[in-house]
Amino acid sequence: MNLLFTNKLVAALLLLSLAGCAGPPLNNPYPRREEGKNILYSFFEQRPKHLDPAQSYSSNEVTFTGQIYEPPFQYHFLKRPYTLIPLTAVEMPTPIYLNAKGERLKETDPAEQVAFSLYEIKIQPGIRYQPHPAFAQDAQGRYRYHALGPKELDQISALGDFKQTGSRELTAEDYVYQIKRLAHPKTQSPIYGFMSDYIVGLKELAAALQQAQQKIEPGAFLDLREYPLSGVEIVDRYTYRIKIAGKYPQFIYWLAMPFFAPIPHEADRFYSQPGLIEKNITLDWYPVGTGPYMLAINNPNRQMVLERNPNFHGERYPSEGEPGDQQAGLLADAGRPLPFIDKVIFSLEKEGVPIWNKFLQGYYDSAGIASDNFDQAVRIGGQGNADLTEEMKEKGIRLVTSVETSTFYLGFNMLDPVVGGASESARKLRQAIGIAVDEEESIAIFRNGRGIAMQSPIPPGIFGYTEGEAGINRYVYDWVNGRPQRKPIEAARRLLAEAGYPNGRDAKTGQPLVLNFDTTGTGPEAKSSFDWMRKQFEKLNIQLVIRNTDYNRFQDKMLKGTGQIFQWGWNADYPDPENFLFLLYGPNVKAGKNGENATNYKNPAFDRLFEKMKNMENTPERKAIIDQMLEIVRHDAPWASGFHPKQFSLFHAWYQKAKPNLMANNTLKYAKIDPALRARLRQAWNKPVWWPVAILLAVLVVGTLPAVATYRRKERGTPPRRSP
Repeated sequence: MNLLFTNKLVAALLLLSLAGCAGPPLNNPYPRREEGKNILYSFFEQRPKHLDPAQSYSSNEVTFTGQIYEPPFQYHFLKRPYTLIPLTAVEMPTPIYLNAKGERLKETDPAEQVAFSLYEIKIQPGIRYQPHPAFAQDAQGRYRYHALGPKELDQISALGDFKQTGSRELTAEDYVYQIKRLAHPKTQSPIYGFMSDYIVGLKELAAALQQAQQKIEPGAFLDLREYPLSGVEIVDRYTYRIKIAGKYPQFIYWLAMPFFAPIPHEADRFYSQPGLIEKNITLDWYPVGTGPYMLAINNPNRQMVLERNPNFHGERYPSEGEPGDQQAGLLADAGRPLPFIDKVIFSLEKEGVPIWNKFLQGYYDSAGIASDNFDQAVRIGGQGNADLTEEMKEKGIRLVTSVETSTFYLGFNMLDPVVGGASESARKLRQAIGIAVDEEESIAIFRNGRGIAMQSPIPPGIFGYTEGEAGINRYVYDWVNGRPQRKPIEAARRLLAEAGYPNGRDAKTGQPLVLNFDTTGTGPEAKSSFDWMRKQFEKLNIQLVIRNTDYNRFQDKMLKGTGQIFQWGWNADYPDPENFLFLLYGPNVKAGKNGENATNYKNPAFDRLFEKMKNMENTPERKAIIDQMLEIVRHDAPWASGFHPKQFSLFHAWYQKAKPNLMANNTLKYAKIDPALRARLRQAWNKPVWWPVAILLAVLVVGTLPAVATYRRKERGTPPRRSP
């Protein structure tokens, strides 16, 4: 009997081993039916809050909205500097400038004469929306689901429960309808306030819609087609015009964002039904667009799935790029139809460890690098250059790096009586702190070298950024051996003494200088960064008090202007210096006006130059003005220090189109994978280790032998042996 039992255990072990070799790895987190399919696997760490393009303004949301909605323009995938090209539009528009009388101006006329700018946009015919129940019609051409009754609603719990769908052609009216939605009182678009200063008539439309909303019954639909917007005009089925106040060349960049993607009135009416809103069937949850993908599964507590839009109008992979793209294989698919991927599956991951482990196992196609895993993935050379470790190279993993179009800074509240203001004393105090806070050391310790120290608010890749010696902040750095070198701490101490605080004490009272750092950090890493920050101020014998609060209280401090020293950051909305320099524009202050100038910095000379620069084209004259502005900011030092993050991304060998585009948000259509190679490598990397199981089974077998022997003796009636 013991032999039979052992044979069964061995057979079971062999079957398990064969099962592990025959199919997908046993630790595969995905269904077996997906093996070898043209699917991209990724993850998300925070659930998206808004998928309505009029409301969505977060990077974790545009991961989805960027693939579904199509504004008229997009960024070229390969070209640098970042270049706008048509998406649904036929061509890039040339703005027409008008004076106050509505007369057309010549190109040579002064910019001061421009009262209005007119953009005429013509879209391509034949573009169709994804299948959606909002378009479904009966035999008489009436919309089937625009007036749902209680019985029909009882059978609906998700968008997929609707049995019929429809589609129609994209028209210019859909773009106009979405622009009107920016002013809808229920939408509360985050860009309404800003756009109402530019789009002619948007404020008046908002007031009219507010009055109309108050007059109609609760739950009634407000059809925006019935309310005119003076600054936006439908020319014909495929053409519309937008009229903006003054000259604002950066407006064209906004037309590449989902805010200006089309929304059909049918979808707005469909989603406005109270019965659907109660079931969370809204545009904020179920997008409807013309893009290459549509949202097939929206389960933000587990998984988000994008599937190929069967009605996608088609697009071709670019046939030109920048130098080096051809050699990198990025033009091998020039002219081929997009998208390459059939489905994209995003899984919710709240912790970094499972993300990293699943990436190494081949279950995520790409990943960033957390600080805890940096040494396992990357080694930094003596010159600061990054390279992959041998372990990563053996797996065929590629490292792609790029400096992000972002700026993070240590700022002073210029309303504060100690560190703020335009006095010589306060300015030298800020400059001294700017030298003392060693940003290079911070990048090395807390970011594993993933960043470059800030020389100005403008990051690399944006017009106005200057490379080399001419671009350094000479109040903080010297140029030594061909690179910027932070001034010695003795220079900071001299400035501190000149500011009236020799050796960190007030020269008048003899009291130590105590400053406050307002922040929102939590956890062990935050404590380490706080300790590091204290040490930077201790170099000047300044006592730094950490005032740590939650984000809501921190924001309240900033709005009231009661903070003192803080950290903040900004990601580019569009690749223009205006989008960074407006962070220091006086009328854009945070305190009292909720602007983005968090330091509440005001300098009349800087503001005058900003107003002149902001609407200019990228010319040598504009560059000269920007240089003057940067000199003013460096001298006044409202920002002590800062950095531009460096993005490190890892891609598996089967991921074939990897080039970061930090401005575009619709790049999934360019991604391409080799599913067969992925399946082979997953199998090789995830072979089951059976020897621990075999040892365990052997121990179990040996442990059961005495019991089996006893059992057999009892069956035969033989008494057990006794020891002599």
